[in-house]
Amino acid sequence: MTKPEFQKIAFVGDYLPRKCGIATFTHDLRTAIVKASGAPCMVVPVNDIVAGYAYDKEVQFEIIEQQLEDYHAAADFLNFSNVDMVCLQHEFGIYGGPCGSHVLALLQDLRMPVVTTLHTVLSEPSQTQRAVMMQLIELSTRLVVMTERSRKTLVETYAVDIHKVDLIAHGIPTVPDTDQKVLKEQFNVEEKAVALTFGLLSPGKGIEHVLQAIPEIVSRFPNFIYLVLGATHPSLIREQGERYRISLERMAKELGITKHVSFYNRFVELEELTEFIGAADLYITPYLNVQQAVSGTLAYAFGCGQAVISTPYWHAEELLADGRGVLVPFADPPAIAREVIGLLADDDRRLAMRKQAHRLGRSMTWDHVSQSYLASFRQAREEHRSQRKPLAVRTLDEQPLALPQMQLGHLDRLSDSTGIVQHAIYTIPDHDHGYCTDDNARALILTVLLEELGKDSPVVHSLASRYAAFLNVAFNRDTARFRNFMSFDRCWLEDDGSDDSQGRALWALGTCVGRSHRGGMAAWASEIFQLALPACVATSSPRTWALGIIGIHEYLRRSGGDRSAAAMSQKLADRLLEMYDRVATDEWPWFEDIATYNNPKLSHALIVHGRRTADQRSIDIGVQSLRWLCKQQLSPQGRFRPIGSNGFSREGRKTAVFDQQAIEVHAMVSASIEAYAATKDPFWNEQAHLAFDWFLGRNDLGQPIYDASTGGCFDGLMEGQVNQNQGAESTLAFLLSLVEMRGLSATERFTSASSKQLSS
Repeated sequence: MTKPEFQKIAFVGDYLPRKCGIATFTHDLRTAIVKASGAPCMVVPVNDIVAGYAYDKEVQFEIIEQQLEDYHAAADFLNFSNVDMVCLQHEFGIYGGPCGSHVLALLQDLRMPVVTTLHTVLSEPSQTQRAVMMQLIELSTRLVVMTERSRKTLVETYAVDIHKVDLIAHGIPTVPDTDQKVLKEQFNVEEKAVALTFGLLSPGKGIEHVLQAIPEIVSRFPNFIYLVLGATHPSLIREQGERYRISLERMAKELGITKHVSFYNRFVELEELTEFIGAADLYITPYLNVQQAVSGTLAYAFGCGQAVISTPYWHAEELLADGRGVLVPFADPPAIAREVIGLLADDDRRLAMRKQAHRLGRSMTWDHVSQSYLASFRQAREEHRSQRKPLAVRTLDEQPLALPQMQLGHLDRLSDSTGIVQHAIYTIPDHDHGYCTDDNARALILTVLLEELGKDSPVVHSLASRYAAFLNVAFNRDTARFRNFMSFDRCWLEDDGSDDSQGRALWALGTCVGRSHRGGMAAWASEIFQLALPACVATSSPRTWALGIIGIHEYLRRSGGDRSAAAMSQKLADRLLEMYDRVATDEWPWFEDIATYNNPKLSHALIVHGRRTADQRSIDIGVQSLRWLCKQQLSPQGRFRPIGSNGFSREGRKTAVFDQQAIEVHAMVSASIEAYAATKDPFWNEQAHLAFDWFLGRNDLGQPIYDASTGGCFDGLMEGQVNQNQGAESTLAFLLSLVEMRGLSATERFTSASSKQLSS
């Protein structure tokens, strides 16, 4: 038996049974390569849901999309699994991090050649997309594109050496010749003129424009029927449900064409799909994105010998050139109607077009495509051998430190239909002390950051709604202030909450406005934010001012034109600067003559304000005061030691060591990350890690404060022992810190890619 030329090939990307085009492509390509090469071919899929999918046995390792450490672990697995070729499928939306930058962690660690198939090649990328793309190109041995337009874009937009790029058509199945009459009878459309569109349904597919064309088509061909085959895209289902499909059905009813439209809401297997294609008289792709480099559905329909009407996106423009199909303008129902009528009325032209498509399609079958990929693999192997450098050992100093897994079990336990309870007895929710606005505001911020990080889920969404509902009822519209403490039986224990609770609620509302895309959340938060802002400005607490500044900063992410909010931020920042100027000395560069609680927020607020307004003095004072605070909170052993709440720190006196609170640690993590963003000074990156490590046991007692078994966090570090209760404030401080540290890791990955791009 002949030994396969490749020892083992690994495919990385989405994979069946996940329902998406790239998953289908990866599966079909892998199947074809196995048949053509005889080599063992394993798969490393990327999961967009934590539960993953019921994969077949060729899947031997899985990556959770947003877990950066999974990409490093996958590289280690591939390196030690005798894999001698990796074929990566790339599209910005399938990998975690800013514009999919997490995949760079995988590529940087791999030792074998990598052939990357680019399913999207943007001619006008954003700065982040360009940086990720440039690094991806550098780390790939060879690149595969499916259209000449994509190859040209790589050369012109990304300065890629054309000899590094292989043009290989999108593969299609080998379909046996079948009698269209038999297939039409099978679907009970033997007397119909049938047009077909298939693929996962989403607004960018432009189905509505075909529907709007149907009344004119039916006036000429009363027996016309339009089949829309495919389930709604799973990610769209999670975000919007069936809103798009329902809107299409309502449109069909309003247009009076319900007898001429049929929706098949399911993901069909290949055999059934080819039968649908064979039964149709023509195929329509009304897509709306001109830069769509690849369409698997177009390739399948064309390769099966269909007459195609399409909008002129890149793939269609190239594939249907020279009369191989018909192009119509984007979003133009009259043009669609005209061309459908024209093809249905001209059997000779339509059949000639089908024969031409079928003839060209023979060169697009997976049997042919797999040989082209194997040729690319061989060339990549030779190039990798000639360019291979000795494997460099990476020390811990040269790679990001690992972070704990995100566990929300204890957060969920502490939360009920009212909101999150304040305290716990060990891990048991303590209902006796009820709820507070402070904790529900923190919890709401956490859910928004999880959403932004790509870790939204039905559980997180449900929690977000409960925390938002608590803040909504906490807001007293008569006083325009928030109440803070509520008993377990839902009775308010005060008419007016603390100043800090006003600032913290404002921070949460601003975060919802600036970052959340959950339906209705931003609009609700904006309304309450604007009503609550004046009361925050009327307080005399510097920490409330600081929280207000941060909340306004978040709010202005989306509402940057609100001059009133910007003016209030300036007023609050001026107050902090005046305090600093009045109190600070060379030995005590601080805002007050005592450093009490939540101290880093004062510095954090000035850095945020300075960055937004380009006020260098605010940034300088924020960074200078925070650096001094770092020194105050450093133990002789070089560990982070938050100022103890049992005495705090007063000028000229010894700083209290205990009790150390988790909220202080989170404040330092968050402020350090902001200082790093402002200065790019590695000191602040290190400081964020140093503070975060307090949770993991790098503290005065050498004991972990984060409980990995529950996902909770102990209530603080006391003299000689850890407070074993796991209340809301400490648990939220840890989870917020973890989310922000994950964001920092993603930023580091992007910064690395940008730096390498600029230096190349």
